[in-house]
Amino acid sequence: MWGLSRKGDSGFSSSSTALQVTQGIHATALTAIVTGASSGIGAETARVLALRGVHVIMGVIDMIDANNVKESILKEIPTAKVDVMKLDLSSMASVQNFATEFNSTRLPLNILINNAGICAAPFMLSTDNVELQFAINYLGHFHLTNLLLDNMKKTTRESKVQGRIVNVSSTGHQFTYRGGIHFEKINDPSSYNNWRAYGQSKLANILHAKELARRFKEDGINITANSLHPGVVSTNIYLHNRLLKGLKCMLSPILNKLEGYVVKNVQQGASTTCYLALHPQVSRFNGKYFADNNVSEASLQGRDMDLAKKLWDFSINLTKQNK
Repeated sequence: MWGLSRKGDSGFSSSSTALQVTQGIHATALTAIVTGASSGIGAETARVLALRGVHVIMGVIDMIDANNVKESILKEIPTAKVDVMKLDLSSMASVQNFATEFNSTRLPLNILINNAGICAAPFMLSTDNVELQFAINYLGHFHLTNLLLDNMKKTTRESKVQGRIVNVSSTGHQFTYRGGIHFEKINDPSSYNNWRAYGQSKLANILHAKELARRFKEDGINITANSLHPGVVSTNIYLHNRLLKGLKCMLSPILNKLEGYVVKNVQQGASTTCYLALHPQVSRFNGKYFADNNVSEASLQGRDMDLAKKLWDFSINLTKQNK
């Protein structure tokens, strides 16, 4: 049971909420981008960061829902600083436009939370002809991070405050294709499996954080990059899978009763993200994988630095092709 779970070394557990793991933290000088903040754990992450004083930029595809979230936050926290910006992670052009627009504001960037995602979608291609789960869950975030890195490095140098990149992954990264990443078959419908493709994209999130961390350490840059499993949370991540979406509707009364036992609520689901983004304890961790607000262990493939480097080079070439 989540409610009876034991606290780990961090002092928090699977039942801890985002409010609890950030209690007493004042972050009024910080600016954060949260992708996919129009619903679910992204919306809760934006709310809690705003409550702690962070200037939150919500990078979203659904502007209507995002503005409703913004209004809700401002109603609860009238002094909150929250902005909404259009971001379609399945489009390299949209990612480029978002980064250009954000950088043109001359706002600093202390925290980047790569949260947006879809789960177990049927085979589809993005506007750039990349398999959709790989495009949204990973490649769009990879490109966005690279476009914002100069801003983050400048912010870190000038503020003397550690920058943080947080990749929301999943325990589903263990159930990927053989070999981890199907480099030669990313866009091949004949070998596509919706769950393994999801696992592949989530493995990529972990490898991305590890390679970033390696590069930051090598270059002496005071930015950390970590990844996390938020837990099983009842959200709309299954929007693109009709079967799972239907099951969620049918099972929602059961899921509501299971919250706090098997399924986390969004307050618990957003906790590890907020912990990694704000808690002072995290300053000593880089390239790690977290679950339930504590350091966990990714799969063997999730710890493969050669695979991480290969994925980085592959992703650089893929984003260049779609500019």
